[in-house]
Amino acid sequence: MSLRAASLQKSATFPLPVALRHRYGSVATEGRGRSSMSDVFISYARSTAKQAQQVAETLRGLGYSVWIDDDLPAHRTYSRVIEEQMTAAKAAVVIWSADAVQSEWVMSEANRAREDHKLVQVITDTARLPMPFDTIQCADLTGWSGDTEAQGWRKVVNSVAAVLGVAAPAPAAIGEAPLPLPSKPSIAVMPLANLSGDPEQEYFADGMVTEITNALSRFKSLFVIASSSALSFKGKAVGAQDAAKQLGVRYVLEGSVRKAGDRVRITAQLIDAADGAQIWTQRFEDTLDDVFALQDRVALAVGGKIEPTVQSAEIRRALMRPTENLGSYDLYLRALPLYRSVERTEVLEALDLLNRAITLDPDYGVALGVAAICHQFIYSNEWSDDSEGNRRQGIDLAHRALKAAGDDAHVLAYGGYAIAGLERDLDTAIALFDRATSLNSGSSLAWMLSGFVRLRAGQTDLGIEHVETASRLDPMGPNQAARTLFMALARFEQHRFIEAVALLKDYHHQRNSHFGYAMLAACYGHLGQTDAALAALGQYRSLTPLPVEHVVRGFLFDPSDQTLLLDGVALAEGTSLPPPSA
Repeated sequence: MSLRAASLQKSATFPLPVALRHRYGSVATEGRGRSSMSDVFISYARSTAKQAQQVAETLRGLGYSVWIDDDLPAHRTYSRVIEEQMTAAKAAVVIWSADAVQSEWVMSEANRAREDHKLVQVITDTARLPMPFDTIQCADLTGWSGDTEAQGWRKVVNSVAAVLGVAAPAPAAIGEAPLPLPSKPSIAVMPLANLSGDPEQEYFADGMVTEITNALSRFKSLFVIASSSALSFKGKAVGAQDAAKQLGVRYVLEGSVRKAGDRVRITAQLIDAADGAQIWTQRFEDTLDDVFALQDRVALAVGGKIEPTVQSAEIRRALMRPTENLGSYDLYLRALPLYRSVERTEVLEALDLLNRAITLDPDYGVALGVAAICHQFIYSNEWSDDSEGNRRQGIDLAHRALKAAGDDAHVLAYGGYAIAGLERDLDTAIALFDRATSLNSGSSLAWMLSGFVRLRAGQTDLGIEHVETASRLDPMGPNQAARTLFMALARFEQHRFIEAVALLKDYHHQRNSHFGYAMLAACYGHLGQTDAALAALGQYRSLTPLPVEHVVRGFLFDPSDQTLLLDGVALAEGTSLPPPSA
């Protein structure tokens, strides 16, 4: 096959650089862990380049690395690269067409694949297959538009998996209704492939997804899925269209990040999930000193493509940067997954990283806000010998964050949550949440934290509404467990104890929480199920030495909710507990 390019050199129809797009290049995804050689080699005639690209991108969406002619290295002989990749690939997809049947070079590649027992055949028109390939099964992709559940495509997927010796991805569940599309343009920024060759840089690629998502979320004309939901697809064999269906969006942004030395390159492409078409692609490259400008440019280009009528004020807001100090940003990214665990050791480690970030940039609002909440976790759980000191530090950090917040909805939400928990100033906290959700109605974080604070304050109906809004914006992210707990609290406040029990059981399948077990014990107490209530109390005591009344008063602000929970525990134990303090 590698001789095909030599033939094209003699053609007067195409200059050589264009003609070489008839053949073969490399784009490796992170799915199989290799960067130089690929799982799948694609052979095709130039007239079917669009179909070949669609096959390649859909296979990449399933986690396979694929070579196709978009990225031949400029420093090597193309024929040698092609032969190396053809030999190294474990599967070769030959795309037959009227032109491919007439090509001796496609025939050569097909013969090599057949002899090496790695041939997967596809036909895209009514051409008759040449001998002996007409005796081998061939998937019919005539008229294929990218539907991953099409019979012909399922045959390709199953054949590639069989040749590679791996399990074929399961088709989508029959009858599973997709989420309805929002009334305005909707988008999800999917996990970016880390092409740096360094697993330690995964956090950097994930951070880029979060920052681009945050920038897009400031466009009020867009419905943007939270980065936590999009990142739940990381490492999974799910194509762009399937991901869009599961998330309930029209557009998907895919791409890769390559970080080398002091430079970073982002390659992005926008997919219309309705037909799988790539409607925009662009490459961004700059020094790490200006990494936020890259994020801004990606967000701005995508937003402008999806919704040309985005107002200039929203565009300017999208260009706001969280910090000019890359070292501070790097430390903040490392702290995020530790903070989200809500476990003592991890939270303390996160706080150390955030303190270092704040030392480098004392006005870094989001780092100040998350650090304040870390102190709140330490204070409420008594994870230090100086809880009151942690409370004072958390309050100071929260006010510093709010001073630096400007129009950043996430910083306002973090600050409001800390003010509510550490100062019990609910009026100020609620005003901050209202401002945050007004500035950025796409912030699932702001809606979720607002909902929880309103539930704790006894505003049950509004709290439920806000938590449900957060769930729609972030249906699959790591905050699912927290939202389940919040909804359980809502049902408990409504005296719907059976529903609260079901939610708490679901929650405890995801995470252990002493407050969750205290609430579960109270539910069982009110239902008269003493044995189950005592078992839940046993789980509670295995997680914390703190008395139930201490934890309840730390988590619930409304006296009637405190009484309801403590009465339920008392019913379980056959004891009485002191009334809540004013």
